[in-house]
Amino acid sequence: MDPRFRVELLAATPSPQLCVYAAMHQDYSEGFVAAERAAWPDEATAGEICVKRLLAGERGHYGPLEHAQIVLNVGWFPHSVMQQARTHRVGVSFDVQSMRYTGDRITKAASGELNLEEVFYLRPLGNYSDRQGKKYAYSAEQRAIDLDLCRRAAERYAELLAAGFAEEHARGILPFDYRQHFVVSFTLRALLHFLDLRAKRDAQQEIRALCDLIWPHLQLWAPQVAEWYELSRLHKARLAP
Repeated sequence: MDPRFRVELLAATPSPQLCVYAAMHQDYSEGFVAAERAAWPDEATAGEICVKRLLAGERGHYGPLEHAQIVLNVGWFPHSVMQQARTHRVGVSFDVQSMRYTGDRITKAASGELNLEEVFYLRPLGNYSDRQGKKYAYSAEQRAIDLDLCRRAAERYAELLAAGFAEEHARGILPFDYRQHFVVSFTLRALLHFLDLRAKRDAQQEIRALCDLIWPHLQLWAPQVAEWYELSRLHKARLAP
């Protein structure tokens, strides 16, 4: 995994499994569930109850999971990850560096103030295969050529800005995989669905890395749900309803 990749927690629903429990309980409770708060279970027990009543046996009753939300800051991932993350109906909200107002790092890379690989992402050296199973090697010589292309693109970008071009015009000559930071918010349901889509074994390796960095946050935030998910669905590409 690229050592620059990073995922940090910004905010999250406190006691998310208890939140889900309360929503689930209201579905079949005659009374007003908030008035029964003193009788609610603790967070871990609430998680166990939610797994048993909502998730175990693939019952598919995911609606109550939508009431808990987590917000993450994702850093230094290539643009292709953002493109893939936003594909399909994932029910997720993103705020992403636009490259209209956030191109200063490109000019710094052009001048040598920033390392090129702080700004552009290239896959590490090694052996790869495409979706059809065709194998190939990414050599040091090929990577050096690509890094030089990134350097020349950054220099051209800086030249265009110096000549008065708008950032949204100049960004068109950049390599596709410039790095981007973004903020993403998931409901608990949406996060499980995202992992269904993107943590599967044949997903693009960079977005699998994103899932690997998100996973510990889910384990800490909703441990009983995460434990069930790991045993039942993780890496199996079973799409959430």
